[in-house]
Amino acid sequence: MTTKTRERELVLVVEDYQDAREMYAAYLQFSGFEVAEASNGIEAVEKTTALLPDIVLMDLALPRMDGWEATRRLKADPRTRHIPVVALTGHALPGHSDGAREAGCDAFVTKPCLPDALVAEIRRLLDEPRANDDTAQTRPGRVEKKRT
Repeated sequence: MTTKTRERELVLVVEDYQDAREMYAAYLQFSGFEVAEASNGIEAVEKTTALLPDIVLMDLALPRMDGWEATRRLKADPRTRHIPVVALTGHALPGHSDGAREAGCDAFVTKPCLPDALVAEIRRLLDEPRANDDTAQTRPGRVEKKRT
């Protein structure tokens, strides 16, 4: 069981375009999250494994390793499979959301999106009870919902 000591929930923003990554990071910090950043898929896997963020925002078109492959690797690893991954992408053609879900993404958000809508999606996923989540009870401020 992993014990987290963070005051705020940690979001890993994975985006290769620096301006977009910084914009998302700044808005998420403003919204009360702690934020870490990665600029490619390899770095995303390494930082997720090391930091165990509460959620990952994953661009799908990334250098070195794309977001689909990075998500597959995170979902195949028992240390990181419970962490929700949101595909945050400009790939809006039919079939892209299905491909992202097949890779293991828990949600799909098309860029550009309103920052408030992105925060609402993050909140929805963080508040959603997860099967086999041994870290859920250690998240600061987390209120577990009972399944009916």
